[in-house]
Amino acid sequence: MKITIGKTLLTLGLASVSVLAQAGSVSDDKNKTMMNDNPLMRPFILPYGAPDFTIIKSEHYLPALKAGVQQQREEIARIVNNKQKPTFANTILAYEKSGLLLDKVSNIFFGLTSAHKTEDLETVEKEAIALLTDFDNEVSFNREFFNRIKVVYDNEYNKLQGEDKKLLETIYKRFVRSGALLSPDKMKRMEQINNRLAELQQEFGNTLPKSINEAAVWVDDVNELSGLSTVDIAQCKKDAESRGNKASYCLVITNTTQQPILASLDNRALRERVFNASIHRADGSGQFNTFPLVVEIAKLRAEKAELMGYKNYASYSLDDTMAKNPDNVYAFLNRLIAAYKPKASAETDEIEAYARQSMGADFKLQPYDRFYYSAKMKKDRFNFSDDDVKAYFNIDSVLVNGVFYAANKAYGLTFKERKDIPTYHPDMKVFDVIDKDGSVKALFYCDYFRRPTKRGGAWMSAFAKQSGLRNQIPIIYNVCNYAKAPDGQPTLLTWDEVTTMFHEFGHGLHGMLSDCKYNTLSGTAVTRDFVELPSQFNEYFATVPEVFSHYARHYNTNQPMPEELKEKMLQSINFQSAYALGENLAATCEDLAWHMLSSDQIPTSADAQQFERKSLNAVDLLDNQIPPRYSTSYFNHVWGGGYAAGYYSYLWSEVLAVNVGDYFTKHGALNPEVGGAFRSKVLSRGNTKDLMQMFSDFTGLKSPDSAALLKARGL
Repeated sequence: MKITIGKTLLTLGLASVSVLAQAGSVSDDKNKTMMNDNPLMRPFILPYGAPDFTIIKSEHYLPALKAGVQQQREEIARIVNNKQKPTFANTILAYEKSGLLLDKVSNIFFGLTSAHKTEDLETVEKEAIALLTDFDNEVSFNREFFNRIKVVYDNEYNKLQGEDKKLLETIYKRFVRSGALLSPDKMKRMEQINNRLAELQQEFGNTLPKSINEAAVWVDDVNELSGLSTVDIAQCKKDAESRGNKASYCLVITNTTQQPILASLDNRALRERVFNASIHRADGSGQFNTFPLVVEIAKLRAEKAELMGYKNYASYSLDDTMAKNPDNVYAFLNRLIAAYKPKASAETDEIEAYARQSMGADFKLQPYDRFYYSAKMKKDRFNFSDDDVKAYFNIDSVLVNGVFYAANKAYGLTFKERKDIPTYHPDMKVFDVIDKDGSVKALFYCDYFRRPTKRGGAWMSAFAKQSGLRNQIPIIYNVCNYAKAPDGQPTLLTWDEVTTMFHEFGHGLHGMLSDCKYNTLSGTAVTRDFVELPSQFNEYFATVPEVFSHYARHYNTNQPMPEELKEKMLQSINFQSAYALGENLAATCEDLAWHMLSSDQIPTSADAQQFERKSLNAVDLLDNQIPPRYSTSYFNHVWGGGYAAGYYSYLWSEVLAVNVGDYFTKHGALNPEVGGAFRSKVLSRGNTKDLMQMFSDFTGLKSPDSAALLKARGL
């Protein structure tokens, strides 16, 4: 599960003042023609500034992005050329007001390149990334522009209050962290690194979905699919049809290392094929090999950190987070690892012993067996299987009667579907988010079904962020990768998919309920180790009894899940929970290991796989039975996204979320006063206040209680 902020590389942009000053305006006639021909360059006429996807075409993006860059370039030039003494109003506020067109276009463009990247968009993306990276460098290394910002910071920081003070601090520190204080020769090298990193991360992001599609496992004989339900088999047939009918059935590889379908497949040889297809999707065993990209990205990041005066990229990245430094992160992780290890060993032994009851005393449990026998154990112990409960998790009921219902009870929100606002794909839905006073607080789009043009995983972002200054309500979207049922059949979710929907909607609430003056500070514009707090906490509502009974209803009869089945399922949630923690810990330590290296320590692409194994062994997490949730070659959070040296934030934020959940439980899970307090003290505040202080303001805790995490996970 991942969040993207929908902002360009931008915000801190470009070259020298001379370049800015020399940039001429687009002529009025040419500008009018471009605006008339390009819907992205005209004011949007749909409600709340929603994009009209019926008229936006792939060929419109690049001209609009170029015009947006030119517009902000001229706006920054006016700030730089202002002869008056730099002030908050004429420098910081003027910068915050700039770039409206570029923000608008890039938010939409990058939303589609993640969720519906056609071949045309992929072609446009390459040039767009280069354009925006050049512009980012231009602004970031504009000495005269930064000098004005520094004058304001030096003279006004202690005089300002509230959001004004936080905006000045945020912008100043962003420039510094981008290299604004570097010498000219180091600036030049930083610019080269930024350009190359943008290219490499784009290439990684483009390669991974292709590798996942190529890794799909094809089956002709339906008997090989023994163990799957009739619904699952129908899905495999539908997936084969949508992917060219290379065989009668297709088993699609999902984002993570372990594949959920392994819990059901009786055929051990097929389980092995599926698992191997997953772990080898991008390591060079087949058509795709991302290791050359990975090692070059790692080396450039390390060099970037060294230019900034840090020992390694992890130290550089963590300096601007709640955790502050690698030592604090490792101290946090080591406490979890120490508690986890004995549980993991006992869990593996228990599964293998169970498998030997039917397979013989010499049976050796393999990683592709684990989900299968664990599922059988769970069914024996609790007398139910995941398929037993899926019938009660109709996607529409989970959304409307679960996710929306909880938001109504906790925060007073209601949701009304709109049929008049177009989307970029017919499977999507759009809702007005209506506040207690009847006003529309936000627009919410949901895009839940997988397709070849969508990258893996689940995420939240925005077509437009909330801003009081811009008079803009948030336009938020959630994206997931659920398998859409064949026509005429309901789409039924697993429990994991249910919690994913609640999770991503938590990110959505962080954006929807934002009440900030400045776009730069609003919504999810917080550090990575805080941004997962609202989302992980929102999973809490999935098991609140009143909420659960409202959405967990049989798709055919609308009867609530029987109490006995419900209790079995809820009791089983933490069944063999060491696995889930272990795969996360392994991925987290793998991420950190790569980013703790200096530039001269980065292994070659041929040695990358071995480096992963050595790094996991060093922290006692090398376990054939519990591999990382994402292996190096397909770890998109780290190599294609924004979680470099930051994947730990899921566990870090989970501690915060558990602490918040404990507060809700103590004071009333659906108590509107408690929900209102969380909304006003956390969800609405964006990055306008110290994040630890926000957490403390709500929970009353001076610091997070990490012991609560192990308890919540049943460990």
